[in-house]
Amino acid sequence: MTEHSSKMRQEVLEIPDAVERLLTQGAANIQQAASKVRDADPQFLISVARGSSDHACTYLKYASELLMNLPVASVGPSVSSIYGVDLKARGALCLSVSQSGQSPDIVGMTRSLKSSGAVTVAITNATGSPLADAADAVLPLHAGPELSVAATKTFVTSLVAGLWLLAEIKGDVELSKTLHTLPNHLKQAAQCDWSAAAETITGRSLFTLGRGPSYAMSCEAALKIKETCQIHAESYSAAEVLHGPVSIVEEGFPTIVFAARDAAEQATAEAADALADKGATVFAATDKVARAHSLPVTRTDHWLTDPISVITSFYSMIEAVARSRGIDPDAPRHLKKVTETV
Repeated sequence: MTEHSSKMRQEVLEIPDAVERLLTQGAANIQQAASKVRDADPQFLISVARGSSDHACTYLKYASELLMNLPVASVGPSVSSIYGVDLKARGALCLSVSQSGQSPDIVGMTRSLKSSGAVTVAITNATGSPLADAADAVLPLHAGPELSVAATKTFVTSLVAGLWLLAEIKGDVELSKTLHTLPNHLKQAAQCDWSAAAETITGRSLFTLGRGPSYAMSCEAALKIKETCQIHAESYSAAEVLHGPVSIVEEGFPTIVFAARDAAEQATAEAADALADKGATVFAATDKVARAHSLPVTRTDHWLTDPISVITSFYSMIEAVARSRGIDPDAPRHLKKVTETV
């Protein structure tokens, strides 16, 4: 098979260019949204999303809490769409993330929170979508068409758009400058060789682990393994896995650990080694491990953007795993590109 044998592979390789477009064309929208948010002076954040977009929100939750000291709650869209309850949202910033902007429950919850007093910002690849119409401000992803069912470049651009917004609200000039160096790092990350880890993904259930912002990447990775490879994977915090889940670990149990160059890296590496000591076959995106296997990674210029690089490397690997299993990663069974839930 050629390097461009799937749309998913092509779109992974397009991630650096998509991020570059966002950074080149998205400044006005970021500044307008940040101005609205600063004027509102929110005391907390609410996220509204499903699937990969919800994992992007998990990343932004950690980014908000670590950068801005503002807590973030993820709300279930069914609170509004199914149960008919309008939450009290005065003093909140609502981040609604959806690549298509189509799902009625996401749109309905965004409208509900706006009517209840929240400032609403939509992060979407579809500027003419119902979600974009429902929000106070829109952050277009500029990702271009994404044809593979498995979201990759829209996931990464959602991370970048949300983080850029938080940096602009805070006035973090260093982080904003760092984001503009990200495309070059992502080009390298897309070429990282994770084939050693790929060889352990053979159909057996596995763990993905992370902590802090990298936990969001662990959640996204577990979804992609199920979605593209039809293999069960479960994501845990690197702290939580040692409480109860570790009981199912046996000899050769495959585990992929996500880590960044941040305050959680050492503790995450220690958790990876603890699982390796129990017989698991562990691959970790850090060189701080002693018993687990270290994966090659491209570190960026800021610890908050390291997880974005790591998930890009993972995407390259898991697309190859799907094809090696004879599965078309562009068209996973039972799935379609846009899922509209109520």
